[in-house]
Amino acid sequence: MDVVNLQQKLDSFSETWVPKVVGSLNGQYVKVAKLEGEYVWHSHEHEDEMFLVMHGELQLEFRERTVTVKPGEFCIVPRGVSHRPIANELVSIVLFEPQTVRNTGGAVDERTIEADDLEHI
Repeated sequence: MDVVNLQQKLDSFSETWVPKVVGSLNGQYVKVAKLEGEYVWHSHEHEDEMFLVMHGELQLEFRERTVTVKPGEFCIVPRGVSHRPIANELVSIVLFEPQTVRNTGGAVDERTIEADDLEHI
């Protein structure tokens, strides 16, 4: 039972769009990531996804609208909903997702990371 300092974890790396696992519970991973720029449109057929913003402002584009998530706020993207994260400036987030989730869901591109290949920090 260790205390995890999210800011220290975020400060330990600089790459963007590469989630790092910082904890796990009940079949879920707690991940931290830094985002900058636009991501790929994707959805997760069987998993909900929670984005908690620590720093910056995250735009979550959905087919019908865009929401802005500010520091201290979170948004849960329901399974099957197509979405695209956009960070116009550097954004730090915490993600809560099932341990089997591929970061790009059903889409595959150069930033795809399989769940088994995630770095634990």
